[in-house]
Amino acid sequence: MTHPVVEQLRFTRSEWLRGLAGVSEEDAAKHFGPMNSIGWIVGHLTWQEQRYFLHRPRGRMLRQDVQDGFANGAPMSTPSLKDMLEAWRTITSAADPFLDAPRTTFTSSSGEPRRRTTMATVMMMMWPGINREHYDALRREVNFEGNAPKGG
Repeated sequence: MTHPVVEQLRFTRSEWLRGLAGVSEEDAAKHFGPMNSIGWIVGHLTWQEQRYFLHRPRGRMLRQDVQDGFANGAPMSTPSLKDMLEAWRTITSAADPFLDAPRTTFTSSSGEPRRRTTMATVMMMMWPGINREHYDALRREVNFEGNAPKGG
């Protein structure tokens, strides 16, 4: 049985995708002051999925370009939203079997145990989806009305 926190992560992912529905490539490429573009933010969340659910626990690096371009502290860039969503779907699909596995702790790629449990990492990954202030600010900046998720 899949852990309820993993199911909540999947719900958060689906709401995040729903919030991106209708955002154009043009809007996703805009920068407002020091804020990264929506395309870059998608790349950064893709990097987190790869880091926490593929690379650290299993030593798998599916997209070196994501590792290089979207890690914490990576320089500002303007990637294509379409390309970043494709990378995100590839990485989340590869991460799902790990999330469904019955184990509850991480091991590093060298096999050493890690302090953070899988569920604690999943909860950390969901927080940006739950706290939507940054996302809502970006939507206001591009005057995007679209089909924004309600509540939150």
